[in-house]
Amino acid sequence: MKKTNRWLSSSLAIAMSLVLFLSACSNGGNDEKATNTSTPQASETAAPGAPDTKDPYEIELAILSFTGVPKDMQMVQDEINKITQSKINATVKITAIPVGNWAQQTNLMLNSNARLDMLITSGTLGYSVQAAKGQLYPLDKLLDQYGQDIKAVLEPQVLNGTKINGEIFGVPTIRDHAASYGFVMRKDLVDKYGIDVGAIKTYEDLEKVLKTIKDNEPAITPVVDNDVLLRTPNVDSLGGDSLGVLMNMDNLKVENYYESQEYANHLKMTRKWYQEGYILKDAATNQTSPDKLVQSGNGFGFFNVMKPGYAAQVSRTTGMEMVTAEIIPPTSTTANITGLMWSIYKNSKNPERTMMFLNLLYSDADLINLFNWGIEGKHYVKQSDGLIDFAPGVDAASTGYNPNWDYMTGNQFLSHIFKGNDPDIWNKLKTFNKEALKSKALGFSFDAESVKTEFTALNNVLGQYQKGLGTGTLDPEKNLPDFISKLKAAGIDKVIAEKQKQLDEWAKVNNVQ
Repeated sequence: MKKTNRWLSSSLAIAMSLVLFLSACSNGGNDEKATNTSTPQASETAAPGAPDTKDPYEIELAILSFTGVPKDMQMVQDEINKITQSKINATVKITAIPVGNWAQQTNLMLNSNARLDMLITSGTLGYSVQAAKGQLYPLDKLLDQYGQDIKAVLEPQVLNGTKINGEIFGVPTIRDHAASYGFVMRKDLVDKYGIDVGAIKTYEDLEKVLKTIKDNEPAITPVVDNDVLLRTPNVDSLGGDSLGVLMNMDNLKVENYYESQEYANHLKMTRKWYQEGYILKDAATNQTSPDKLVQSGNGFGFFNVMKPGYAAQVSRTTGMEMVTAEIIPPTSTTANITGLMWSIYKNSKNPERTMMFLNLLYSDADLINLFNWGIEGKHYVKQSDGLIDFAPGVDAASTGYNPNWDYMTGNQFLSHIFKGNDPDIWNKLKTFNKEALKSKALGFSFDAESVKTEFTALNNVLGQYQKGLGTGTLDPEKNLPDFISKLKAAGIDKVIAEKQKQLDEWAKVNNVQ
């Protein structure tokens, strides 16, 4: 199935996070079947100490959708329910919420006691605030009782990375728990001008490539990003908000990134690129995604977070072969882990059964692949090499099921792999996660409740300056001092002090030095 998976990058405002949510994720899973010995089977009479599944229950689930509601959603849901009825005597009602409506609709659900059992949550989509408000159900006991398969496949460090005040409120999906960063570009132009992609290791190296494209292809913009371009290696944004960061992931000192020399240097280079015409003139206001601009023939490439298989993935979304140059090696922070999670709503009528279903999403390959790919034979077929492809007579435009959420549904490593991807992608992704540079603060989650007023004010300042500066549209010589001054007036020093206090307390409890 043609996928357009994108992944979550750092930002403060929920609106910005939803845009950045389109920045890089997965490919599709494998053909492996999981044997689920710990999931209770539905029965008329529960054994002593076993979960009671005698009465049927309908689980209401809210999931983020980038493609709308699939035409065959009900058909697939009916097949899903055959599995869940057999195993936990429950059915599932899936509500797909478009990305543009997610923040408003889920806030309404969580604040109005709507009928809801579980939903997608994220560190940059309000997870810590939702937990602090008591909108999410604490999961520690439920995981011990009914989430044995989840605990078996998620490393303790990953699961503990979701804790707020010592309690787990979200279960991370199994996917890329690390990210590298670099530039993706059209292979036809790379080949045409003899560009050595392997030699691009720094922004200065890349600048020479951008000049080549600008000088020889005047109708093509070299960089078609519409958000912050350059990033600093070895920085932990401590939750994705970038208001108080670790400038070096090997220590626990919280600093103001926007006052750093590294940030100033990036702005200076970005401004130069903008003035040279390497960056879109309307980058700060452009609403067209970078891959669409490349697809239309107007762009050469763009920056993005990356992982194994990303070049093949973005080649599908742009419709042309793309290659990547890694500038920042893979790192793993709490923000990578909390980028996508499942949480149970505090007012769920049956959190126990909901956890049983969530447990299946991390262990039952049949269920996972139904959720991800639809019905075998109708929406997809297996090939002789073990990969999957569209069913005969079906393509990306005509299929009734192409939801683009396989990286959200639980254990992606149990998902089929679609034609065109590396058959060994899941093993490579596991290695990628394992070998990534880990932040010393991995597992720390900041509770912003005590500084929520400052966060609101700081969001407003970021909205005024961050995108313009980050794309080179605004002159940093004139605007960076004002930006820093307004951040201070809005309370960034108070946020940094609170973040340092919580980080020190976390480090003491967890024996991190």
